Amino acid sequence: MYAIFTENLIKEYQNHQILKGINLKIEEGEFYALMGPNGSGKSTLASIIASVRRPTEGEVKIYGKRPELMRGIIGYLPQESFLSPLLTGMENLTYFARLMGYSRHDAKKISSELIERVGLTDHANKKVSDYSGGMKRILEIATLLFPGIKILILDEPTAGLDPSARRMFFDILKEIREEDTAVTVLMITHIGTDAEVASRVGLMDDGRIIAEGTPEELKEMCSLTEVVDIETSMKNEKILEILNKLSSNGRVLETENGYRVYCSNSEEVISEIVTALNRAGCKIVKMESKRPSLEDVFFKLTGKRLRGEQDASDIR
Repeated sequence: MYAIFTENLIKEYQNHQILKGINLKIEEGEFYALMGPNGSGKSTLASIIASVRRPTEGEVKIYGKRPELMRGIIGYLPQESFLSPLLTGMENLTYFARLMGYSRHDAKKISSELIERVGLTDHANKKVSDYSGGMKRILEIATLLFPGIKILILDEPTAGLDPSARRMFFDILKEIREEDTAVTVLMITHIGTDAEVASRVGLMDDGRIIAEGTPEELKEMCSLTEVVDIETSMKNEKILEILNKLSSNGRVLETENGYRVYCSNSEEVISEIVTALNRAGCKIVKMESKRPSLEDVFFKLTGKRLRGEQDASDIR
């Protein structure tokens, strides 16, 4: 029996189909990342699995039961903040504990423990309106730590976090999973580096899951082994044409300061790039070979960038 199961899930809104037949099977204890650009339907899917919304067609099962019957084991972290700004951090957590059925005494006790666990003890009695964006997100993450939570649905959990808070988030998540290997995580993200830590990744675009696998399987599936980032003194159609011929897939991503070329043998390709661009009178300011990311995989499959800097029309 799967911890999370969806079959032919469809969601329509104002005659627009947001989800187009999503089939998802997530095992107990699995860390599954669903990665795609804004507008691909990821958040809608997460809210349906968390029983916040209902699908137009299809079904969702949490351990074989309807999700509305399993809310007590689901920890849902939406993109939008759900904290009360007029309450303190401690009061917010105590309120949620009371909603979960804890007595007043136990609610205060467990809230104090959770505040300490996420490193907000010094700010426990400050109003949330005085918290930074990162502190608010960490406090929201604390609501996922109540005993009995078995499924975590995290919608863009690192949005707005600085590097320190982001590390803390992943440390907390690792700790949760080490303490209870049966905890299942579904993380929604458009950030490839976040998805890299998952045991399995689904790539979502335009309401459909277009590929699934471990991060390495997805890269192998796309025959992505290396990428070369080039910062150039000029950018024009002639340079693009040169690089297209040298790319292993005939497609080059235009970046802010140059280009990204996909290849299978960077040493050979770098030498050819240097020769070709020198002949074209283009100075190479900087060039380096990197391992491909999941964002590169998504680009290879769709011709789109995940973070919205450019759309398919920017791909040459």
